[in-house]
Amino acid sequence: MKRFRDYRGLAEADRGAAVAMGNFDGVHLGHQSVLALAHAAAAELGAPFGVVTFEPHPRSFFAPDAPPFRLMTGDARARRMEKLGVERLYELPFGAPMAALPPEAFVAAALAAGLGVRHVVVGADFRFGKGRAGDAETLRTLGRTAGFGVTVAPLVSDGEGDFSSTAIREALAAGRPEVAARILGHWHRIEGEVEHGDKRGRSLGFPTANMSLAGLNPPRFGVYAILVDVLTGPHQGRYRGVASVGVRPTFGARAANLEVHLFDFDGDLYGAVLSVALVAFLRPELRFDGAEPLVAQMHRDAEEARAQLAGAA
Repeated sequence: MKRFRDYRGLAEADRGAAVAMGNFDGVHLGHQSVLALAHAAAAELGAPFGVVTFEPHPRSFFAPDAPPFRLMTGDARARRMEKLGVERLYELPFGAPMAALPPEAFVAAALAAGLGVRHVVVGADFRFGKGRAGDAETLRTLGRTAGFGVTVAPLVSDGEGDFSSTAIREALAAGRPEVAARILGHWHRIEGEVEHGDKRGRSLGFPTANMSLAGLNPPRFGVYAILVDVLTGPHQGRYRGVASVGVRPTFGARAANLEVHLFDFDGDLYGAVLSVALVAFLRPELRFDGAEPLVAQMHRDAEEARAQLAGAA
């Protein structure tokens, strides 16, 4: 997959894709339906299969002081897109200049002149342009004039509601990763680089890989059974484990992070990129009166996590 950070100055070979367009935070089943339609359009046209998205997420620009809300980083989204067969990922820079573009100017400058798109697929709730003035029908009309086709994908739902990033955030806040997985079509994953911590876990007999949650929507604080893919470094592979999400109240820590313990593993993961799938919520975060009761609970957590993961894949 080729990844681009702008719509300007592209080589001709990198233009002319059939694209899905949107923010795609989480890449849930609704997003995947949009991507599937774009993939089919690309095949029919003999064009590259592309995605047009925005980085940073427009909400970060319009509400910079809002609590973290993203379900995945831009790099995690890119990895998911590549797994889904995307050949061209266009991450358009979102800031004041783009926010000021009316729908007509965005289509003319970015989609037509810049990317030279041949077909665009968007969800039925798609909005774009200054003041969110454009919708899917606006895009269809402008695309006709600019020379590209537009497909509007219907919203996707099941008997329990629409598939949306908001619904995923609500499920994670409630400590229900299984509900998030139903909407996503896969386990919710937190991806990032392993950072140096205080190394307290090793002294307690539970060495952990520490990962930052900065910029991400945090799930409910507590302990989870997890599946872990080590994506880089000498220990690449799939592992099972248990993780704590939170602020470590027993030791007076404050910044929330993710602490990952891999079962039956002995190695150095510093600097490696991990993809941590939340499979089951085991218990809320608790404060213990010292290390001894904490370690006893960690052993119980590990035993329960192993049982929860017995049939997970």
